[in-house]
Amino acid sequence: MTQVKISADRFGPWALVTGASSGIGREFAWQLAASGLHVVLAARRTDALAELGAEIESRYGVRHLAVTVDLSEASGPDRLAEATSSLDVGLLVSNAGDLTPGEFLSLDLRHSIDSLQLNAYSHLVLARVFGRRLADRGRGGVVLVGAAGAEHGIPWLAAHAAAKAYTNTLGRGLHAEFAARGVTVTVLAPGPTRTELQSRRSLPDSVGMTAADCVSRALRALEAGRAMVIPGVVARVMNRLPASVTRRIAGRTMAAAAAQESAR
Repeated sequence: MTQVKISADRFGPWALVTGASSGIGREFAWQLAASGLHVVLAARRTDALAELGAEIESRYGVRHLAVTVDLSEASGPDRLAEATSSLDVGLLVSNAGDLTPGEFLSLDLRHSIDSLQLNAYSHLVLARVFGRRLADRGRGGVVLVGAAGAEHGIPWLAAHAAAKAYTNTLGRGLHAEFAARGVTVTVLAPGPTRTELQSRRSLPDSVGMTAADCVSRALRALEAGRAMVIPGVVARVMNRLPASVTRRIAGRTMAAAAAQESAR
């Protein structure tokens, strides 16, 4: 699928992308810059953000602001809001997230709490803070990145899936509320996507769609005002199967990935 250009008048002049240093977030930054939007790049890796920002400015002639922030920390969303307080942000892409396959009882409790903070709470706070700013403008958009099939539960990824299910539900509920304020909310619920994270977490790298296709479909859905998009044939098929079937299939994959993680 070709890149989708979105309206800079409606969703600009600035877009904020969290988790922008790699994968889906990095691709969002590229495609939004191609649409003529200035981009705020937020992630934990300073060097990666600086490199990406320089490349984007050189290719598209837009500006960028790099914000180093850890959204698994409770103070992260507030720090990000403060860093962008002087910018006219028209689009929030709340994408930051991570996962570590493993048995729930074997993983440290702190890990599961941090996962909840990163994969659910940060989306909640950012949607509230930037949703208010967008509502005051009377236009703009929010993309919340959840996960396909999270509501079904995923063995050996239970806490992560639960957090993503929250984000899926939050976004669908906000879609109707924010529409009354002139703001579009779209939930991107990707399935397997070929990214750095997939390789880093011992997940099969031959399965899934490309990040470029995933983001193009998300931006097309945002422009169309859709509440949710599940890109990729594999993800859509899995999402239509009975929950017991998807848990069994996903559980096998995550159990194998967890075994590889523990062997490292």
